[in-house]
Amino acid sequence: MNTIINSAEIIAFHDKCVADRDWAKQAPARFNEGLWQFIELNHRFNNSLWDEEDLARRKDVADSEIAANKRAIDGFNQKRNDAIERMDEVILSAFADVMQRPGCRLNSETAGSIIDRISIVALKIFHMGLQTQRADASAEHIATCRTKHARLLEQRSDLAACLEQLLADCTAGTAYYKVYRQFKMYNDATLNPYLYGKK
Repeated sequence: MNTIINSAEIIAFHDKCVADRDWAKQAPARFNEGLWQFIELNHRFNNSLWDEEDLARRKDVADSEIAANKRAIDGFNQKRNDAIERMDEVILSAFADVMQRPGCRLNSETAGSIIDRISIVALKIFHMGLQTQRADASAEHIATCRTKHARLLEQRSDLAACLEQLLADCTAGTAYYKVYRQFKMYNDATLNPYLYGKK
């Protein structure tokens, strides 16, 4: 069994943070080093992305406000991906002695990307849960949201099991993954033709 990280601890941390609606904007960092620092950063940026995505759908504000939301989304998404890569670097460093043994399978999804998905599902679970408590919604809406909420809980449980299995396999030296880098070309002024073409 892996001792790098425990999926139950990650889920508890995600849920605690999401329950505080001001956490992403106001709460100080709890972790300043190691894997947990990047788990926290990733979750913070996913929370901020969620809020900006909601704001970007407004129809009653000036286009300039929506443009500001879209730029914030772009920035948070880059930072979210950076945190995923940092999680993967820390986790992979713990497996340096056992990685890529003969017959070791390459896993297409990284541990960091699974943790990121668990973070996003935590947000969906929380917000879908709020929909099941609305006094102004129809009984049909509540029932539909309860079904969706149950499916999201199942998805998170499955993701947690996948993370645990991947980490156990990495510990045993029977699986590994690579950090390929995101290469977000639209954020790079030397790669985005609309940016470098303006010079």
